[in-house]
Amino acid sequence: MTKPLWIKHAAQLATLASDTQGPRSQQAMSDLGIVEDGSLWIEDGIIQAVGTTTALEKKYAERAHEAEIVDATGRLVTPGLVDPHTHVVYGGSREREFEMRLEGTSYMDIMTAGGGIHATMHMTREASEEELIQQATRRLDLFLVHGVTTVEGKSGYGMNLETELKQLRVMKKLQEVHAIDLVPTFMGAHAVPAEYKGQEDAFVDVLINDMLPAIAEEKLAVFNDVFCEKGVFTPEQSERVLEAGKRYGLIPKIHADEIESYGGAELAAKVGAVSAEHLLKASDEGIQAMAKSGTIACLLPATALYLREEAAAGRKMIDAGVAVAISTDCNPGSSPTTSMPLVMNLACISMRLTPAEALTAATYNAACAIKCEDKVGSLEQGKQGDVVLWDAKSYQEIQYFFGVNHVKSVWKKGEQVV
Repeated sequence: MTKPLWIKHAAQLATLASDTQGPRSQQAMSDLGIVEDGSLWIEDGIIQAVGTTTALEKKYAERAHEAEIVDATGRLVTPGLVDPHTHVVYGGSREREFEMRLEGTSYMDIMTAGGGIHATMHMTREASEEELIQQATRRLDLFLVHGVTTVEGKSGYGMNLETELKQLRVMKKLQEVHAIDLVPTFMGAHAVPAEYKGQEDAFVDVLINDMLPAIAEEKLAVFNDVFCEKGVFTPEQSERVLEAGKRYGLIPKIHADEIESYGGAELAAKVGAVSAEHLLKASDEGIQAMAKSGTIACLLPATALYLREEAAAGRKMIDAGVAVAISTDCNPGSSPTTSMPLVMNLACISMRLTPAEALTAATYNAACAIKCEDKVGSLEQGKQGDVVLWDAKSYQEIQYFFGVNHVKSVWKKGEQVV
């Protein structure tokens, strides 16, 4: 039997515990539930007690000899980070396109010419399940090193039934063997494949009539996502796909208003999406609609940086009452990174989130964006023992000293993985 884990004497134990239920917005995003000289007792993978070291020493005095004790003196302890938007399973890479963009070619021009998502689609279609597992395992290992213990993963690099099923089956296998919890999203509506150019509505019919039933039958996904963008899927087509997914029990998500304001945020609110992603060009009306509907804004500042675009208006969204989460958007074309610490830095620098808001956005709100807040995202009795020990004394320090991975140790369900 595994020993209990007892983490003691944390300079700051940022529990993210709160009386607020559901995703946090406005002032609630700054409440980190900090315990000074904090302590955690984890047993059988589950947090049993959280409090001051003094309190837990009294509670567990007779069992101290049973535990593996970690001295966190002078260091920060937080929940494991949660990445609520990734494309972590794909074939190949696209470093040449990075160079092309630096030479002046736009992201959409590359995609229109057969690069971008289409290039990864071809490489993913050609890759075997074993090759995809090998490549994705390396990325998941890197996520762990950066303090991430739960990851959402999207399909969408197949855009045909065979490859969409292959990507989701790979995620299912990785969930069984990798330390990270991997939450699957079906995103067959990531782009319109070349064979359906000019027949976009026909491809939407394929998504609805062929792909969604097959995904649902094998229970391969929790969410259904669509790229609502000019030149990809219209709001009307996106609504058809998302409403069809709801009939199969798939929760809607939406890539919205990334390139231009296109009504994606408004559509997210209309269909009851748990989250809308990107939102660089979201309208004021869309932001207000999301605040009213409770749709989480999942913002991707590393993507904006990589594409040299102005980041989403995170400060405006929080002030308007929208709950904000943040993510790497790990993908081969517009954000090839696994560093959630960097994303937290960028959330502060480019979107004007405070350090406390950035940590909430990367933990509890991120967990809410993938419906996992009952298990992860905060350090509370009864939740998984997903914990990060940082080589920093405070949550402010990990945002202030940016571009550095301050992660010292990581535990997943009470087992040390980094």
